Amino acid sequence: MKKVNIKDVAKEAKVSVSTVSRVINNSAPVSGELKSRVIEAIKKLGYKPSHIARGLRSGKTKTIGFIIPDITNPFFPEIVRGVEDYLRKKDYTLILCNSDQDPKIESELVDILIDKHIDGLLFTGAGEKSEKLELAVKKGLKVVFLDRIIEGVNASYVVSDNYDGMKSLLEYLWKAGYRSFYFINGSKETFSARIRYKAFLDFVEKYRVKDYHHIFSSFSYEAGYNHTKEINRIPDVIIGGNDLIAYGVIDALEEMGLDVPDDVGVTGFDDILFSKHYKPSLTTVRQPMYEMGKKAAQMLIALIEKGVNKIKGYVLPTEVVIRNSTQ
Repeated sequence: MKKVNIKDVAKEAKVSVSTVSRVINNSAPVSGELKSRVIEAIKKLGYKPSHIARGLRSGKTKTIGFIIPDITNPFFPEIVRGVEDYLRKKDYTLILCNSDQDPKIESELVDILIDKHIDGLLFTGAGEKSEKLELAVKKGLKVVFLDRIIEGVNASYVVSDNYDGMKSLLEYLWKAGYRSFYFINGSKETFSARIRYKAFLDFVEKYRVKDYHHIFSSFSYEAGYNHTKEINRIPDVIIGGNDLIAYGVIDALEEMGLDVPDDVGVTGFDDILFSKHYKPSLTTVRQPMYEMGKKAAQMLIALIEKGVNKIKGYVLPTEVVIRNSTQ
């Protein structure tokens, strides 16, 4: 079946191609009668304008790129949903890319998305720095960081309050009577892991905690499971850098014949969908994932459509959620 093009619409509406173009792109005034004829022809023929072609004429493709580090991590779908719901209302299309937590792949994806003439980029990086992204921003690419901040890149960002979330969780554990702490964290290259570690260090200094241990690893189930199996002396509580780590911890402890929370407490960070249904249900820190995605999308569209150049950062509040994995 032949694909309908702009010439077919012009012929059906009995107008010029330039008139159809003006109606589609709203680039110049068109009389009410001609506009109605063009719209009717578009509906009748089922014509769908090419975003790329329109973009070449208008300078915008109505397309947003979004690079995330791990598409299998349940933390990200809720963020993506917040982004996509907002973009859909604004008639933007989202291109979602997974970097597998590899800075080299991230760099390649930035090039690919720029080649696709995206209007802006949402970026959740796996590393501390990105020279490719820094250069793209300097050349005018509109970027908003989500959950992670990349050093050296002057861009807007939306993150949750990682520091206060971890601080509040640790203070709850201290008041609950926990005195020895084992923290299995995400990668040291990751912004959120470093901020949570800073809160942990400040906590042990404030309360003069003597019995503690910290490991930078990865935000994965396997990290929690494998590191727990290597613990020589079980602490009062094992803190997961995210909920996936905590799941691995709980399963490893169960295999080791230990009860959660009677023998050892376990906590996470994120409050992804499954955490309240895990056995036992997980004490964790809730991040406003959907709101993070929506806010980042709003900021990016403002940068694109309103010509806003002022760099802004939003830190959204977190909340400790107490469940059955702690006493």
